[in-house]
Parts: sequence; structure tokens; C-alpha cells
Amino acid sequence: MGWLYRPKLRSGKLSSKWWVKYYVNGRPVRETTGTEKESEARRFLKLKEGAVAKGSPIPPRLDRILYDELAEDLRQHYRTTGRRHLDEVEQRLAHLDKFFRGRRAANIGPTFVTTYVAQRQERGVSNRTINIELSLLKRMLRLAHENGKLLRVPPVKMLKEAPPRHGFFEEDQYKAVRRRLPEDLQVAVAIAYTFGWRIKSEILTLQRRQLDLKAGTLRLDPGTTKNGEGRVVYLTPDLRSLLAQQMERVDRIAKQSGRIISWVFPHLSGRFQGERIKDFRKAWTTACKRAGLPWMLQHDFRRTAVRNMERAAVPRSVAMKLTGHKTESVYRRYAIVSDADLQDATRKLTGTFSGTSGKVGVDSPQINVQNP
Repeated sequence: MGWLYRPKLRSGKLSSKWWVKYYVNGRPVRETTGTEKESEARRFLKLKEGAVAKGSPIPPRLDRILYDELAEDLRQHYRTTGRRHLDEVEQRLAHLDKFFRGRRAANIGPTFVTTYVAQRQERGVSNRTINIELSLLKRMLRLAHENGKLLRVPPVKMLKEAPPRHGFFEEDQYKAVRRRLPEDLQVAVAIAYTFGWRIKSEILTLQRRQLDLKAGTLRLDPGTTKNGEGRVVYLTPDLRSLLAQQMERVDRIAKQSGRIISWVFPHLSGRFQGERIKDFRKAWTTACKRAGLPWMLQHDFRRTAVRNMERAAVPRSVAMKLTGHKTESVYRRYAIVSDADLQDATRKLTGTFSGTSGKVGVDSPQINVQNP
């Protein structure tokens, strides 16, 4: 049996921190809990006594555990469970590591979190991105609590996010940007425009084995996508033709170089010929500027594909399979109504398409309004 106590200091006053005394193999062990709260100190004592009763290794002093250990536990958690893509986890943890590395886990609380948020905001990072990082920190702290490495989970308040970006490609805008890109990159953006796939992580990483021109399919392997699930789409005639032409280009450079090229989108010339294209930000920026659309982002293709599917009345469950959205709440962030859609709805209501004089009667077109 163990108990709590607050030892006397040299000044004669009682320590503000609670200490515990418990027995291991009949020998007394005394150590500080590192907390001034009696409830947390009792939990600390129960952890120690529980380990002794089970014959497990005695947990280290909680005030000595660093953030670094919690971060490694989180990495191991996602490696074993596969619940999140490890590349994304590492990308988010890189920012948290830079700020919290070397700090005592027990000291992580609202003050440090507020300082972290302020520093990220000073660098121009959006609140949504910071919230994604904070959610990872919250998961890390909850996991540490479950593993007996934290006595309590400190509160981590999320930030108010700006409304989702409303960037869309109208068809003429898409074509204007596309024709200013090299032929192979035109194929990549055509896939993004049609299915809303992520260009950098899902399209540029495609290998030839994932393309079946005979069956007319394109697939993403399980574990390679952001949500971890595989995906198969049937190609439109236009995409099928474009990908066939792309494979001819790849075959041509493979024959010239005498190499086997497994990528769908390799560099077609230059010193990296045959190696996978990892990004094309410069080509993209140049194409957008020449098209008079310097504000457009590659990620706008996801919003565009979702809106096009909504317009085409593709069932939402099917559309989510095509784009790779795992939850409808995330999908709805992309199913945003544009100004053109609102104007089109007004024209229908005023009878522009039916030739009426603005009266809405039994012969007027029916409007099916959905709140995304």
C-alpha cells in the first residue's frame, strides 16, 4: 500500500508538490509526482501501484518524460494501426517537433500551445492548417494519458477557421491553363479535373501497372492514398486517349534510353529523364499566369470535380468513391455553390430557359435545391 504526502522544506513550509511512497519487493520507494493537484497525484500513485501488482516495469517519473517520447509513441501508434498516412503524419509532426522538442510533457499546456499558434500565424499559416497540427498534438496527449505517461490531458483549444476556399475551374478556364502546359502534364491535370485526384500524391505517383488501357481503368493501391483506401475509376474516352498517347511517349524514351520505366509521368527529357516527376509548380505557375488566372491552385481541381459531379447528379456515395473522400462532412466542404450556379438558378426561377415572363407556375422548371 502507498500513500501521498507533502514533505517539509528547509524553510519549514510544506512542499507545494505531492510526493508518493510505495513498496517494491518490500523496499520503500519515494518520489515526487511533479504536480500540486491531489487528484493527479492519486492517479500517479495508482499507476505505480498497478505496475507493482502486475510485476511490470515501474513507469519512469512523469516529470522526466519529454515531448520527444510522446511523439515517438504517436508515430509507432500510426505505424501499427495504419489509421493515418505516415507521410502526412511526419509532415505535421515536423512543425510540432521544431517547437516542442526537448520540453517536459507534463509542462505542455495552454501557455505553450498559445505560443506555438502565435508563431505559426506569424509565418502566415492558415488556422485550418494549424488546427490539423493541433489535432495531432491532442491525439498525442490522449495517447500518453492512456499509456500512463500523463496524469491528465491538458486542454487544447482549436481555432476558428476561415470559410473554405471557393476556387473553381470553369471549363474554359481549365482548358486555358491546360493548353499552356506540356503534353504530359496536360494528361495529369485532365485526371485531376475529371476525378478530383490529388496531383502530387496520387497522380504523379502512378505506375504503369495501375493503368489498364484495355479495360479502361485506373487504380490507386490501398495504403497509398490519404485515407488509406484503394480506388478504381473507369476512364472517360478522352482520358483513355490521352493516357494512350502518354504511354507512347514513355515507351519512346524507354526505347531510346534502353531502360525500363515504370512511371506513368516520368521526365521526358533532361538530366532526370525517366525519373518520376515529383512536382511541376513552376510550369503550373507559368501556365496560370499566361492564362490570366494567377490565383488558381492545383488543389482547386478537387473542388471542381466535386461540383461537376454534383451538377451531373452523380450519387454522392459514388462521387465520394471516385474522389476519395472518406466522410461526407469533408466532401461537403468541396461541394460549394459558385456564383455561376446561383445565377443559373435565378435564370431558371425567372423563366429564362422556358421563355416565360418571370411567372413561376405549374409549367415552370422544377428546382431541386440541396444544401451541401
